[in-house]
Amino acid sequence: MDSKIDLRIRAKSIRKNLDMQSISASAAAKIRQLDFYKSAENILIFYPMKNEINLLELMNDDKNFYLPKVCGDKLFVCPFQKGDKLEKSCFNTDEPCTNPVSSDILDLVFLPALMADCEGYRLGYGGGFYDRFLSENPSVFSVLPIPKELHVEKLPREYFDIKADTVIMV
Repeated sequence: MDSKIDLRIRAKSIRKNLDMQSISASAAAKIRQLDFYKSAENILIFYPMKNEINLLELMNDDKNFYLPKVCGDKLFVCPFQKGDKLEKSCFNTDEPCTNPVSSDILDLVFLPALMADCEGYRLGYGGGFYDRFLSENPSVFSVLPIPKELHVEKLPREYFDIKADTVIMV
């Protein structure tokens, strides 16, 4: 089995050649049809990096959205609305400028990933932020949207890796 480092390199290479705009639109349309999304009120979404699924279209829906903000080794939940100011983090990701709120309010969290496997495990970027967040918030429903080209049979995993409640392949 390939190492996580090798898989990250391969995933980024594959992603560069995908039509992420079309994949993102399909993912949003599929998500809008699902009961767990329809019933959710408070949703943690991620601000997309280059060549990553972009779910920001969902922010047109009548729900409360939040973005993650990293401080130390912790992921915080910050309110976010279209047009709110963003700042670059130390990881060169866009983060909200709003103050964090309790993660207890969340109904749903969308997980970014480079790859996902058949059991719902994800290959992230290597920081472990979402795994720690999910282990501290086991009641929040986690969703992993992923292009079908980045879905594999099995990924290497560590004891601290937390699987998503559901994977949405597009």
